[in-house]
Amino acid sequence: MNIRKRTLWITTTAVFTALLIAVQAATALVPPPFRQFVTGTLVNLLLILSVLTCGPSSGLTVAVVSPIFAHMFGIGPILPIVPFIIAGNAALVSIWHGIGGRKFAGAFVVRATAAAAAAVGKFFVLYVGVVMIAVPVLLDLSEQQASVLSGMFSVPQLFTALAGGAVAIAVLPVVEKARSAKSA
Repeated sequence: MNIRKRTLWITTTAVFTALLIAVQAATALVPPPFRQFVTGTLVNLLLILSVLTCGPSSGLTVAVVSPIFAHMFGIGPILPIVPFIIAGNAALVSIWHGIGGRKFAGAFVVRATAAAAAAVGKFFVLYVGVVMIAVPVLLDLSEQQASVLSGMFSVPQLFTALAGGAVAIAVLPVVEKARSAKSA
């Protein structure tokens, strides 16, 4: 990779990571009933945009680094949950990369397929990791805490990943147009 491409990769990956951390910090002000939906939707949107605009290595880097930094800054989850969030984010990014750039149908159908498959993939990874492994085996939580944490990492994860995918589908044509105008 030449120096210009490497510099661009580092810069864009850093920008997406910073945006994710900023979104998580800013949405901490959103009232609790809506916070998870707003934060999750925006995080998933940025993960999707990172992989589709900067490539799989950037998307995976952002998927791995952002939950670690969020935890370090005190705006993320408890440490034992971080690896499962990384795995869920990596599933979302990998599935979007695997499906989102294909040409098996029109762009909307491809992206809608990617959005649905990636949402289910992320949900599955988080549900198994957090609800079925971390909460009952790794964490010593009260019944109420276990219930709250399990609730956060179940169906709401599917909805926020679907919502992030829907917003990505809406904004990707604008992003692509801006990128093609810049390169022209």
